[in-house]
Amino acid sequence: MQIKELTNYLESIAPSNYQESYDNSGLIVGHPDAEINKALISLDCTEAVVDEAIAGGFDIIISHHPIVFKGLKKFNGATYVERVVMKAIAHNIAVYAIHTNLDSVATGVNAKICETIGLNNCKILVPKKDILKKLSFFVPIAQADKVKNAVYEAGAGEIGNYSNCSFSIEGTGSFKANEKADPYIGDEGELHFEKEQKVEVIYPIQNERKILAALLDSHPYEEVAYDIYSLDNAYQHVGAGMIAELPEEMDGLAFLQHLKKSMGLQVIRHTQILDRKIKRVAVCGGSGSFLLKNAIAAQADAFVTADFKYHEFFDAEEKLIIADIGHFESEQFTQHLLLDIITKKFPNFAIRLTESNTNPIKYLS
Repeated sequence: MQIKELTNYLESIAPSNYQESYDNSGLIVGHPDAEINKALISLDCTEAVVDEAIAGGFDIIISHHPIVFKGLKKFNGATYVERVVMKAIAHNIAVYAIHTNLDSVATGVNAKICETIGLNNCKILVPKKDILKKLSFFVPIAQADKVKNAVYEAGAGEIGNYSNCSFSIEGTGSFKANEKADPYIGDEGELHFEKEQKVEVIYPIQNERKILAALLDSHPYEEVAYDIYSLDNAYQHVGAGMIAELPEEMDGLAFLQHLKKSMGLQVIRHTQILDRKIKRVAVCGGSGSFLLKNAIAAQADAFVTADFKYHEFFDAEEKLIIADIGHFESEQFTQHLLLDIITKKFPNFAIRLTESNTNPIKYLS
C-alpha cells in the first residue's frame, strides 16, 4: 500500500492535532505516495533499528518517539539523529512517529499500561481543551433530517458513547434573492419567509473540513447560513494520563510487587509505602511528573509513571505512592499496541516488532 493509507488510518485513531506543541509526530522521512510492503515497529528509531530495517528489507519504521524533535541544520553525521536520518534516506526507508497524540487518546499508551497492570474503569486524568467546536446551521424543516444525517456521517454529533447528538429549534428564516441568484425556494426580488430548523452539533476540530463539506453538499440552499464556535469544554476522551482502579484493593508493597511483575520491571523507584490500601491508580507513560498534583486531586493512591527528579518525590507528601518505573519500561508495550492496531486493519500487511532493545538506560544488579 501507499504510506498515506497506513498513516491516515493511524491518524484517524490518534489525530496529529492531539500532539503537544513540542512534539514532532508524523511522517519524518519519506513521501506519502511511496509504496510500502513491510513495516518495522519500535519505541525509538535508532541506528540499530535502521540497520535492522535494512537487513530485513523493511520499507518503513514506525516508532513512538520521533527521531527528530528540533530542526536539523546540518547532515554530516555528527550526531546519532543525523546518522539515522541520513541512513534512512540513503536506503529509501520511511520513518514515521506517533508520539504524544497516541499518548493522549483514550485507547492509546496509557490505556495499554492500565490493561497490562489489570486496571478497570479507566478515564483520562486531565482532559484536553481547545479540541471541540460547535456548528450551528439553518435548514428548511423538510430537509433537516437529510442534512443532519450528512454531518453525523462526517463526524459531527459524537459525544462519548453517544452519536447523532444535536439540538434543534424551529423558527422562521427570511431572504430576498437578487437577479444573479438561483434560489432553491422563493422568487427573485421578493422577500421570502421559510420555516427552518436551527441545528447545533459538537465536533472535534480535525473533522471540521469534512463536516463543512458534508453540510454544503447536502444542504438545498445556494447560500448556506452557518456559524462556528470555539468551545472551552474539556474533551473527556483526549488528554494526559489516566485514572483507573484495581479490581481489588491491595496494600502498598503488594501493589509494587504486582506492578513489577506485570510490567516486567527490574527496579522501581518509589516513595514511602503508606499504611493504607491501594485502589485508585493514576498512570502516565513516559515523563509524568507534571501530573502529580492532578493525580493527588483525583484521589489516586498510587501514581505510576517515569522520570521523577529527586526533589519531586517530596511533593507526594505522603498523599500517594509515586512509582517511577522508567521511561522505556512505562512505554515498552506501545509497540504491541501499534502492532495490534495495524494488524487488525491490515491483516495481510507484513509487520513485526523490532528485535533491538532501544532502552539507553542499563541497570547494574
